[in-house]
Amino acid sequence: MQKRILKPNFIEYLCQIMLEAYNLSCRRDGRILFSDKNFSLQQGQLMEIHGPNGSGKSTLLRCLAGLYTEFKGKIIAEEAFYFGHKLGFSALLTVEENIKWYSRAIGVQPDVDSLLSQVGMGGYSMVPCENLSSGQLRRVSLTRLLLGYRPLWLLDEPQTSLDLDGRNILNELMEKHISNDGSVVCATHLSLDIAADDTLVL
Repeated sequence: MQKRILKPNFIEYLCQIMLEAYNLSCRRDGRILFSDKNFSLQQGQLMEIHGPNGSGKSTLLRCLAGLYTEFKGKIIAEEAFYFGHKLGFSALLTVEENIKWYSRAIGVQPDVDSLLSQVGMGGYSMVPCENLSSGQLRRVSLTRLLLGYRPLWLLDEPQTSLDLDGRNILNELMEKHISNDGSVVCATHLSLDIAADDTLVL
């Protein structure tokens, strides 16, 4: 029996614990991905998830985000932002139109030029997304980390397609979020150049 619970608003909880997982187990396509996993994450902490392709990293993040419910165990979590492999852009819309569409969906008003400047994509607002490289699209997707505050970030291989400058921008965004008492869970094959407080190996 699976259970995912939004964290209760107790002051002592609010000041410390962002995420707790108890005895998490998941079987998919007749194969055990992970079993009896227990971990917790506090404010201002980073946890990395490591493991080979197919080990269940993405599935675990989706469980934590409440997007996949076929697991056993219990999850107690703060409101989370899930950043997956699929970017969710319309190739026919411009960069600005895609950002504004997403912003409307979550109920915020974006400063598009400022957002793009922060991810090294200043001047690209009117470019159709179909004309961008995969690395440029990934940079544009990073603007979603800056739209609306969610205390817990769940990032699934966010460095994919990013060059060195793009990875540095990602690191800076994570460091700023952590310094503001946010927390990050990141599945990755590559070094983040940020000291992790915990590492989960699948």
